[in-house]
Amino acid sequence: MITLFATLALLQQARDVPAALTVREGERVSSVAVVTTRLGAMIRAQDILLPLGAVLMRDAPDRFRLVVGGSELELTIGMAYARVRGTTQLLGAAPALSQGQLFLPLSLVTDVLPRVVTGFRYDAVAVELRRFSTVVSSRRANGDSARVGQPRRSAADSAPPLASDARRNERAAPPPRTEGRARRPVVVIDAGHGGPDRGMSGPAGAKRKMYEADVTLAVAKQLRDVLSDRGVDLVMTRTTDTLIALADRGRIANRAKGDVFLSIHVNAANPRWRDPTGARGFETYFLSEAKTDDERRVAALENEAVKYEVESEANGGDPLSFILNDMKQNEYLREASALAQTVQRSLGAVHPGTNRGVKQAGFRVLVGAFMPAVLVEVGFGTNAAESAYLSSATGQRRIATAIADATLAYLSRYVERRSVGAGELP
Repeated sequence: MITLFATLALLQQARDVPAALTVREGERVSSVAVVTTRLGAMIRAQDILLPLGAVLMRDAPDRFRLVVGGSELELTIGMAYARVRGTTQLLGAAPALSQGQLFLPLSLVTDVLPRVVTGFRYDAVAVELRRFSTVVSSRRANGDSARVGQPRRSAADSAPPLASDARRNERAAPPPRTEGRARRPVVVIDAGHGGPDRGMSGPAGAKRKMYEADVTLAVAKQLRDVLSDRGVDLVMTRTTDTLIALADRGRIANRAKGDVFLSIHVNAANPRWRDPTGARGFETYFLSEAKTDDERRVAALENEAVKYEVESEANGGDPLSFILNDMKQNEYLREASALAQTVQRSLGAVHPGTNRGVKQAGFRVLVGAFMPAVLVEVGFGTNAAESAYLSSATGQRRIATAIADATLAYLSRYVERRSVGAGELP
C-alpha cells in the first residue's frame, strides 16, 4: 500500500511539473526547459544563466555560487538548501551533477530567488518568472523623493522597491541611460587577497594587527551594497575569506561581461623609507608599464599573492607585454585611466590621507580583465591613523560610497559612448 501511495504521489507530481519555465524581462522572453527527475523538477544551470543575467562559479567539486543581481546563492551538491547572506533557504530538491552538467531544483528559481533577490517575481499561473529593472531612489532638492529609471509596467506587476539605508538623505546618482543595451551596467568588485594570503598587516609595531584581506573584503561588501541600491548589477570575485587565483579574478569579470572591474587593496610602506610609519594616503592604478620605482614596488607587493596559488595556476607565463600590444586591451586601458582619475577625485573628498594621484603598473589581477579595470589602494595599513580609519565601519562606508559615486559618474559618461560609438568588444 505504501508503494502504491508513493507511486500515485510521484505521478501527481509529474503532472504538476511544467514542460518549460518562461523568463520575461520587458519585451525579451526566454523559455527554459524543465526536466522531470527522480529528485523532482530540475533545470540545467547553463540554460538559466543568460535569462537571469547570472554568473555561476565553482568554488569546490561539490560547491557552487550563483551570482544574481548583487546577491550570491551558495549551493552544495546533495544538499537541499541554499545559503544567502548567512541565512539558509530550503529547496524542493538538492542540486545535482549529471554527465558534467549542474542541475538546479526548479524551486530555487520560482520560490527562493524572488524572495532573496530584488527585481524578480514568479507568476505560478503563467509559469513565468518576471525580471524587472531596479528602481533607483533619489532625493529632490525640496525633500520629495523621486523614482528614476522605473520601467513601464502595471501596478500588479511592479517589483518590490529596494530597502533604504542610512544614506536615504543622500542624492543617489542614477545609472546611465542605456538605449541600445540589453542589460543594466555590471560592476565586478574584487576584494584583494584572502584565505592563506592575508596581504599586508599593520600598523607597524602594533600588538593588534589589521590584515589587508579583511579590510578589502569589508570595503568590497560595502561597495556592493551601495551600488546595488543604486541600480547596478554586481559580481564579487569573493564574498568570504577564501583564496582566488589572480588570473581567475579577471576570468570571473569576463564571464560576467562586466562594464568595469574594481580591485580593492591596502598599501604598505617601504621599510627602507626615511619615515615608513608616516606614509599615508590613497592612490588608484590602471594597467600599464610602471614608470617609477614606487609603482614597481606596489605592483610587486600585490603580485606577490601568486605564491599562494598552485603551480599549475601560477606558472602561466607573463602575458603583460602581449596584452599591452593588443588593440582591444589598449582601448580598455585608455578608459581605465579615465576611471582611475574619477575614482581618485571622489576619494579625495572623503579620505583623511594624502592624495597620491593616479599611477600605472603591471598588476597581474588587472591583466585578464577585458574591460576598464583599476586597482585602488585605499590607504596605508602601516600608518596607525589610517589603519584605524580603514578598520572602522565609518571609514569603510565612506570609502565605498566615494568609489561608488565615481563608478556611476564614469558609467554615465563612458559606457554609452563605448557601446554605441565603438560597438561592444568581445
